Amino acid sequence: MGNICRSPTAEGVFTQLVKQARLSEQIYIDSAGTHDYNLGKPPDSRSQVAALKRGIDLSGLRARQVTQADLTEFDYVLAMDRANLKSLQLLCPPGQEHKLHLFLNFAPDNDTQEVPDPFDGENSGFKHVLDLSQAASTGLLTEIRQRFQLRAR
Repeated sequence: MGNICRSPTAEGVFTQLVKQARLSEQIYIDSAGTHDYNLGKPPDSRSQVAALKRGIDLSGLRARQVTQADLTEFDYVLAMDRANLKSLQLLCPPGQEHKLHLFLNFAPDNDTQEVPDPFDGENSGFKHVLDLSQAASTGLLTEIRQRFQLRAR
């Protein structure tokens, strides 16, 4: 929603996987929130601490709000939960709906569809978001590599 917890964590995890796969020049990654109340702010400090423990630096990211242009420009627009997916569907230009997905739909062997918002919870919630992001990012990268027939450069 506000682009300071779940989505920047997912961006950081996916960016790390793409770098490891040597596909950074071929895949552009960004995150945005559906609401405007954190514009320009860095990710939540608890998200940053949890990510750094896994070698992922989120400190350079800043919150922004999703735009209609994003829905046209990007091949995949991923929501962390159904409420955000609904917001994206309302903003989505006709003919672009096929780009909208729940992020966890890319996580193999996952029995949940929504990434829980850790903002009001314990620190363990931020670790859980990282675990879910890792699983979904792995599946997403597999999907993208197959769909676009990408090879490391």
